[in-house]
Amino acid sequence: MEWLQRLNDALDYMEDNLDGEISFEEAARLACCSQYHFQRMFSYIIGVSLSEYLRRRRLTKAAFDLQNGDKVLDVALRYGYESPTAFNRAFQGVHGISPSMAQKPDTSLKAFPRVSFQITIKGATEMDYRIVEKEGFRAVGVRTLLSTDMEENFKNITPFWEETISSGSTKEIVGLMNEEPMGLLAVSTCNGVDKENFYYICVSTNKPTPEGMFEVDVPKHLWAIFSGSGHPSSIGDLQKRIFTEWLPTSGYEWASSPDVEVYLDSDPINMKYEVWLPIVKKS
Repeated sequence: MEWLQRLNDALDYMEDNLDGEISFEEAARLACCSQYHFQRMFSYIIGVSLSEYLRRRRLTKAAFDLQNGDKVLDVALRYGYESPTAFNRAFQGVHGISPSMAQKPDTSLKAFPRVSFQITIKGATEMDYRIVEKEGFRAVGVRTLLSTDMEENFKNITPFWEETISSGSTKEIVGLMNEEPMGLLAVSTCNGVDKENFYYICVSTNKPTPEGMFEVDVPKHLWAIFSGSGHPSSIGDLQKRIFTEWLPTSGYEWASSPDVEVYLDSDPINMKYEVWLPIVKKS
């Protein structure tokens, strides 16, 4: 289970550096994937963003240190807070009391234990998928900048869809569609740490790019393509199952390449869709 071991190696590194600098790039290197993919995968598997998880772990450790007699200012600086005021605000947000109150005996506090990655055998719920090598394609549409903070991305993508639909842009985008894959596409690029990553609402086309729109090239790749249906929010549930149930035992790894969602119809209640995961065979 090399995949799980690498993820746990990344967790070990972060846990060992809660009282210092934590490089998401280094954590992703230990997990053998891009920084963007590591943060996204972490969010799906654990259920909170990587930055929020680390915040909770640091404030859990901070509570222990305060109860052991450490000074508030020392603890604040130890866990990356530039001022007691910022530390006090964050501490109260998690524990519901001030740091100075936490130093008193018989005080109720919250603890967020360290997580670990492991395989859990779940119910025999089928997953429909196929593995296909696809030629590259050019897609055109609108885009929004992706943050390195996955929590921000999850907050921003839904309003981006709502704005695109309400403005009528989706109709204009769909009008450009004339090549495979047929359907409205959501493409998340993965261009490395030092380059900008974008989320596109687009279609595959050979038509010119209209003013105000952008194009993205999706390279030839091997894909694991998962089929699903239901409310659009169910896509997140399918993606979580892909990362927690399918990928660890599949013999494949998530490749550093754009990933794609294909919306096959516009039914708001029972939409048909596909999740395209770029993969490489484990060596």
